[in-house]
Amino acid sequence: MSHNKALDPLSREQLLELLEIYSKNWLAADGIWFQSVERRLGMDEAMYHDVEIWKQFTVVEAQKLKKFLHLPEQAGIDGLAKALSLRFYANINDDEIIIDGNTLIYRMVDCRVQTARKRKGMEFHPCKAVGIVEYGEFARAIDSRFTCECLSCYPDITDETCCCSWKFTLQEE
Repeated sequence: MSHNKALDPLSREQLLELLEIYSKNWLAADGIWFQSVERRLGMDEAMYHDVEIWKQFTVVEAQKLKKFLHLPEQAGIDGLAKALSLRFYANINDDEIIIDGNTLIYRMVDCRVQTARKRKGMEFHPCKAVGIVEYGEFARAIDSRFTCECLSCYPDITDETCCCSWKFTLQEE
């Protein structure tokens, strides 16, 4: 595999810092295009395109992580936990995973997107509609037996202790 030779002399700490920079850059690019559409065409149009993008990107991200982790086709709860913990978001957000039998609860304790929008005096991103697509498709790309349910996400916050919360259930065949 070919790689950027400029990375070779970097220490582990420098590589981890660079990973955080790359993750923040990715999130900034995501936010910049979204806010551009939001300013020009409104929130509804921005949300439409956000959903459309995540339908594809989340599957690509899951497939690449699945390959990297050498997960089987039906990776189950443990596979989903491993993949979720390596997403771009995991490098820059505070999250937690709770496993109970055939369910996994994923909680985004602190979200950079909502924190940034609050800091800028903007309305929170109504991410529930996007999250349903993003998290559901991600989980199904890891293992097609998963269903995904939103427990709490703006604008439908039911848990004030986190930014959003998602429940993944592995349907046994």
